[in-house]
Amino acid sequence: MNRRLLASVVALCLMLTACSKATSGGQSSGGVRTGPGVTDTTIRLASLVDLTAVFAPLGKSLVQGTQLYWKLENEKGGVCGRKVEVTVKDHGYDPQKAVALYREVSADALALQTVLGSPVITALKPAINQDNVFVGFAGWSGSVLGDPHFQLVGTTYDIEAITGLDFLMREKGIKPGDKIGHVYFEGDFGENALRGSKYLAGQKGLTIVEQKIKASDTDLSAQVAAFRNAGVTAILVSAGPTQTASVAGVAKSVGLNVPIVANGPGFTPQLLSTPAGPALKENLYVVSSMAPAALDSPGAKAAQEAFTKAYPDAVPTQVGSVFGYTQAQVTRAVLQKACDNKDLTRAGLLTAAHQISGLDTGGLVAGPLDYTNPDQPPTRAVYLAKADSTVPGGLKAVGGAVEADAAKSYQPKA
Repeated sequence: MNRRLLASVVALCLMLTACSKATSGGQSSGGVRTGPGVTDTTIRLASLVDLTAVFAPLGKSLVQGTQLYWKLENEKGGVCGRKVEVTVKDHGYDPQKAVALYREVSADALALQTVLGSPVITALKPAINQDNVFVGFAGWSGSVLGDPHFQLVGTTYDIEAITGLDFLMREKGIKPGDKIGHVYFEGDFGENALRGSKYLAGQKGLTIVEQKIKASDTDLSAQVAAFRNAGVTAILVSAGPTQTASVAGVAKSVGLNVPIVANGPGFTPQLLSTPAGPALKENLYVVSSMAPAALDSPGAKAAQEAFTKAYPDAVPTQVGSVFGYTQAQVTRAVLQKACDNKDLTRAGLLTAAHQISGLDTGGLVAGPLDYTNPDQPPTRAVYLAKADSTVPGGLKAVGGAVEADAAKSYQPKA
């Protein structure tokens, strides 16, 4: 009886060891090494996004774009002979909640498809570095540069601000000696963008009038009053959609009729049907590496057609659905490269990520993407778009992709 029990225990241990090898560095069919989240039939990823707080409309749209892309790819066979599954969790833009959710999902995921929010990334960095996990960053803060774990889809907020301010000088009559208002979130997002605006201001003889705010600040009457009193001739917004709407609406109501340029996360098309809508349509421009949903490019048109078919009642968004779709496309390229390298472990995925250059998204991102140098953003090009309620996504491109001269020589810092 004891011998039978011992034999059963040994057999069970051998079974568990075999299962463990399938998920933590063993060999699978085709000789591909596999790690956590990978079986012979499935690759599991996880996403930590904001579905209930300041970026909820963008977060929900982002998830739609991600799910759409992987649905289409899985119908074609997936990657490396495996279907891709993405587990989505809502952190509500709360870093502490995000840390708890990361612990919940990380053991069973090869990589993080998406993590939304610079404060969340800051909180998760120690665990991400310890676990050696590849992370798709839903944000464009320069704070992740130099860390090989993070994938940026596009350029950084500071380069966006440089190019947006350059646009104002080229196209909207802003000149040396002018004062420019800049309202920005405290933390990586806003302060990274401010670094860019101050850099170009120093180059061009402009003065930046700063107004730092928190994500919980929704009425920006005091900040706009400060801008009016200072006599600003344009405003930059590096905050959320609610804050952009407040700036535009209040500025218009007090007679401060000046152009406004927002970083991509500062706009969602739902704003155009609010009381601030007329002011936004008149004065708002958005700067982002992501294509406006209505962009006339092969990649953007294909993504928009697929989105409309899959979600006929949903509204596409530039840094929501378009971003989610594109980020999944970039992740697929990384997974395929890892498969080609016969290494679907976490370390193998990171190696593959930094072997990718010249990645063409069909215009979904402004410029080809080069991930071979983690110290630099994969592109420095952006799109500028005007708020326009007559086109899908509420943004109409102002020309094509552009790379400001000042952005070419500027060196972003982590």
